[in-house]
Amino acid sequence: MENIISLLPELQKAVLETFYMLVLGLTTSTLFGGVIGIYLYLWKQERLLKNNTLHFIVGGLVNIVRSFPFVILMIAAGPLARVVVGTTIGPIAATVPLSIAGIAYFARLVELALLEVPRGTIEAAQSMGATLPKIVFSVLLREARSPLILGFTTLTISYLSYSAAAGIIGGGGVGDLAIRYGYYRFQTDIMIVTVLGLVLFVQIIQMIGNYISRKLDKR
Repeated sequence: MENIISLLPELQKAVLETFYMLVLGLTTSTLFGGVIGIYLYLWKQERLLKNNTLHFIVGGLVNIVRSFPFVILMIAAGPLARVVVGTTIGPIAATVPLSIAGIAYFARLVELALLEVPRGTIEAAQSMGATLPKIVFSVLLREARSPLILGFTTLTISYLSYSAAAGIIGGGGVGDLAIRYGYYRFQTDIMIVTVLGLVLFVQIIQMIGNYISRKLDKR
């Protein structure tokens, strides 16, 4: 307990750094990944914006990013992080590879969620003269809101795992604290506390996501 109490200020700082990474990374991934996922869906549908070429190219790029192990992606994205934020270390720099991985991951989750919307619902909206933006925002996103919430929950949990791994390259956060004290200094109690904290946080996120998804599921 003495080790844990003495490290409380650093633990609080690590939690805040992890929070910054989650907020910045999730915001970027949700916005850009959501848009890409919607277009991947539209490019796949015959009666909407079907374009096999764009779907193949963009979908291929998404698959390439998703195939990278995150540790390798963090290293490879170092030069880009330096250009964007001026450094390759720290929680802000870590959001660059986090965002790249999250955008690709969430794009696929959005596409899969939209594919669950019955074709009949879309055809009914088209028969009533609904425009494409109306179909996207009033039909697709509305009907797919429950799986979209579950997808966002999965993304958040994955982000928490990725942010912990960011400690390997000095990204800060809880993962960095666990590595510096729990691994390099053999302070097992610090490692246990951080792992238990991450497990608890994941359980809370999943419970909240499941609850909201059930409330929004009208099927």
